[in-house]
Amino acid sequence: MIRVPGDAGDDQEPVRDLWVLTTEVPWELYDIYVYELDRPEGGDADAIARPSKPYVPPDRGFGHEGYPAISMTRAAAEGFCDWLSRAIGVSFRLPSASEWTHLAGSASAVDAEAWTSANSEHKSQPVAKKQPNEYGLYDTVGNVAEWVMTDGRRPVAMGGSWRDDPSSCTATSMQQQDRSWNASDPQIPKSKWWLADCSWVGFRFVSEQDPAGEVHDDE
Repeated sequence: MIRVPGDAGDDQEPVRDLWVLTTEVPWELYDIYVYELDRPEGGDADAIARPSKPYVPPDRGFGHEGYPAISMTRAAAEGFCDWLSRAIGVSFRLPSASEWTHLAGSASAVDAEAWTSANSEHKSQPVAKKQPNEYGLYDTVGNVAEWVMTDGRRPVAMGGSWRDDPSSCTATSMQQQDRSWNASDPQIPKSKWWLADCSWVGFRFVSEQDPAGEVHDDE
């Protein structure tokens, strides 16, 4: 994680300094949460405290190690942040929409910076293979859209993804979850952890605390 300076927010909500994961959460990190790999005796998720094991490979065959975790609901992304916060002793969360727009910076959907429908070969790609933005963050636009926190009833992901036209992969690009994202899930009620028809959404997390516990001169 790296420290990203905030913004006074002349025209928008002020954004404070944040520590931010430089990439979208990769599978090798998300797998620890899903499969309880942090427990020596293993685990058997009850689908209440943690996600149940998926019925089908959630990576859709795109790639696993080094690839962004996908297909989780926003509730699952929040659950991951809660789990990691307890495990590390530092509070982690999803960014707000205004924070995410700030963190995306001046990243643009050009070939050097983003995976879009123009160059992705119809699937997600390994994280951190394109150039980072001015804050040192990778894939803030394109590759997978990222869950953010909003006040609305329908979850929102920002930044566009590998399946979107470059014009739809910007710092302010926003898409709301709809029924089609989980239409083929046969469960009643439908899973609160996985989206059966959403292979283009992932997340990254932020913290208002320094995860390394270091004291900075301006604090």
